[in-house]
Amino acid sequence: MDREVLPSSVVPSHYDLSLAEIDLAPPWKYKGTVKINVDIVTPVQKIVLNAALLDIKGAKVYTKGGKGCFLHDQRKLYTHLLTACQVLSKTDNITYNPKCQQATLSFPEELSPSDVILDIEYEGTINTELAGFYRSRYESSAPAAARTPSDGEHEYMYSTQFEACDARKAFPCFDQPDLKATFNIQIELPKTLVALSNMPVRNEWEGREKGLKVVAFETTPKMSTYLAAWAVGDFEYIESSTNRTYNGMKIPVRVYCTRGLKDKAHYALEHAGPTLDYFSELFGIDYPLPKADLLAVHDFALGAMENWGLVTYRANQVLFDEKESDPFFRNRIAYVVCHELAHQWYGNLVTFSWWNDIWLNEGFATWAGWLAVSHHHPEWDVWSQFISGVMEDAFRLDSVRASHPVEVSVRNALEIDQAFDAISYNKGSSVIRMLSDFLGQDVFLSGVSMYLKKHAYANTTTDDLWAALSAVSGHDVKKFMDPWIRKIGFPALTVAEEPGQITVRQERFLSTGDIKTEDDQTTWWIPLGLRSSAESALTPTALTTKEDTIRDLADFYKLNKNHAGVYRTNYPPERLTKLGQAQNLLSSQDKVGLLSDVSAFAISGGGTTTSLLSLLQNFRNETNYHVWTQINASLSNARSIFATDPSLTAGLRKFALYLYTPLVEAMGWDDKPTDTYLTIRLRKLALSAAGFAGHPPTISEARSRFTRWQSGEVSAVPGSLRITIFRLVVAEGGREEYEAMKKEYFDTTAIDGKDISLACMGETRDPALARDVMEFVTSEQVRTQNAFYGPWAIGENTYTTSVAWEYIRDNWNKVYQRMGGNKIVFDRFIRPALVPFSQKEKAKEIREFFERDDIKAQTGGIERTLEIAQDYILGNAAYRERDEAKVREWLDVNGYM
Repeated sequence: MDREVLPSSVVPSHYDLSLAEIDLAPPWKYKGTVKINVDIVTPVQKIVLNAALLDIKGAKVYTKGGKGCFLHDQRKLYTHLLTACQVLSKTDNITYNPKCQQATLSFPEELSPSDVILDIEYEGTINTELAGFYRSRYESSAPAAARTPSDGEHEYMYSTQFEACDARKAFPCFDQPDLKATFNIQIELPKTLVALSNMPVRNEWEGREKGLKVVAFETTPKMSTYLAAWAVGDFEYIESSTNRTYNGMKIPVRVYCTRGLKDKAHYALEHAGPTLDYFSELFGIDYPLPKADLLAVHDFALGAMENWGLVTYRANQVLFDEKESDPFFRNRIAYVVCHELAHQWYGNLVTFSWWNDIWLNEGFATWAGWLAVSHHHPEWDVWSQFISGVMEDAFRLDSVRASHPVEVSVRNALEIDQAFDAISYNKGSSVIRMLSDFLGQDVFLSGVSMYLKKHAYANTTTDDLWAALSAVSGHDVKKFMDPWIRKIGFPALTVAEEPGQITVRQERFLSTGDIKTEDDQTTWWIPLGLRSSAESALTPTALTTKEDTIRDLADFYKLNKNHAGVYRTNYPPERLTKLGQAQNLLSSQDKVGLLSDVSAFAISGGGTTTSLLSLLQNFRNETNYHVWTQINASLSNARSIFATDPSLTAGLRKFALYLYTPLVEAMGWDDKPTDTYLTIRLRKLALSAAGFAGHPPTISEARSRFTRWQSGEVSAVPGSLRITIFRLVVAEGGREEYEAMKKEYFDTTAIDGKDISLACMGETRDPALARDVMEFVTSEQVRTQNAFYGPWAIGENTYTTSVAWEYIRDNWNKVYQRMGGNKIVFDRFIRPALVPFSQKEKAKEIREFFERDDIKAQTGGIERTLEIAQDYILGNAAYRERDEAKVREWLDVNGYM
């Protein structure tokens, strides 16, 4: 594959980056100087490096001179050239290739092979695209410090987001993960503000004018450009430290945020220090930096970014209000903090060589993040959550033809963002969990430690990880794991029973069910994970051929113990009945995995919706929160697919009431002092599920509490039930309730308040109000990072499913102008409006729209999403047509029609 990479003739080793004349108001400009130590490997007259949205004023090349050629002068802003350094050449002949995001510096003389300094002066803009060096709008929670950036209406903070390829939007650089270097960063800013970067402050001195200071930071370790980071703003912080000592000292750990929010940073801080200690011991390598900062950023495209020593987070992923925040965010913040800190080793210390191996970063950090959460909170049963969330998302995406291998082909910067998906993160982590389970966690972690130590401060490929794991385990890991990483899809096992034995056969799983010969060319190594009373004597332990037989089985058995394997299992109907009646022999992970599999086979045609409904009846008295999460997901999907038929809608709603009524009556409305975290989560699920199934007492109480809340009785709507009550009231109400929720969007001070308000507005059953939601989320009043809540909620709402797509279609120019600047934000906005449909004609309509030349020119970077949407819609359509009559008959026979 041809990759768009920089010429190998010039290689960087160190950056000195100075930022100055930073605007604190429009037009939001800044000036920069970057001095890069480079090795000219072959004679060149042109130096090509990455730059995007920058105006390069000129460049010089100096001899490196003696040691200390550049000194930081504490009286002036920039470093100064000593007379020992000789100017070899200079140029203002700069040309740009916007498509490749490259700048070519053409010098009048040929530059001979040598170590030199490349000195570039440039100007840039602090943008609003959530990438590069950008600004975040906010309304201060306390009186802002003097000279806080402002446009007269809002305050702003400045921060960076460089992964995947956006360092080039902040400074000219060699922006590839394999071109690691060290960094010295210094920033001129008002004395009233705070500057942060990867490393601790080395020194400060007076700026070029009164009221300014220059903050210079220590030299970073050798790292990729995408991990460099800085931030400027009216920040405050809370601080703790690690419990362990590192080189004789405890490491300071801080959570930074804009002024007035630091009281909400304690929960994240409680997890950060212990997590650094946990990973240091787990990997056998001490955290290598002298500090660890976490920064809450008001505008953020995704959840967080693992910048070495300065991890940045979307505000609601790191700030938590004990009184107001939804308890969901306890779990979410704990995980995101752990995920990003896992990257400090896996991704930062050791980095993939090219973006095709992004899974090495994200798959491992996802698995290790949940491992750390399980360590901190064993009572949360997080591996059941992992199956119903992480694995389910991976299966869903990987079950369509438009999926991709875990090790994904990436040619250029435009393709990279599409690799940050459920395959790289969720399938990658699921495969790691499967391999760890097979090798044994201690052996697996021993191999991980060997891998990290051997390749510290360097770059690797997947084969380097396989080599380390093979060395410690004695297995040829590459041989049996390569298909999981380098082939598309995952297998399904079909079980055929005979007296005392079963035959298992593997083939690729497709949610559309139309497997062709060319789709099924992979034979996976599949750990069978037999759960049986005679399991110690059973062979084989893994399926390595297309088909095999397991003999001497007891009456009870289940494949894929604890759902550790990344595959689906399709049992005969009689076995499903027995498993549904033997729940006492199944772990919560087994139950979640079983329900997930049966639901998936109903969609693909390998099973039926009636088998799913029959199985669900056996779980009416379940008490585990994660199992109920899967029950709810499976039933909600079926209800969505058949929502176009009024009689089926009514029958499935009646069935849902049958399932949820005992649970909601047992849970009640009020939290008790003895309630566990999962009990609180289960109460919320029960009330929401029962309410949306039409449970009259639940709907009545939600309305009553909402009315009391509007009258000033804040306690009537506790944080744990806020989204449940708001969603039900908007869904069951009209314009008055909708407008009340829109008002709440502007009034709320809760960290998660605006997110919740947008999600709840989308529950309206009035298409006109749903269109108003779309108008609202594409306006300047809603952050682009949060705009996806509109199409997500409306698309999932069976009363308004088509509104989001129709709005995007009819207002394409507005949507593209507002969202198109950041492909991650754009993708996240478009996808939920397309995937809920189950009509072939809708797939045709969507396809024809995006095939228009004028539209196609604007959808670069989201092509895979458009292909995936087609697969989902056509699969849903086939599912609906195939099972509609069967579902109707089952509901009728069982008394739900």
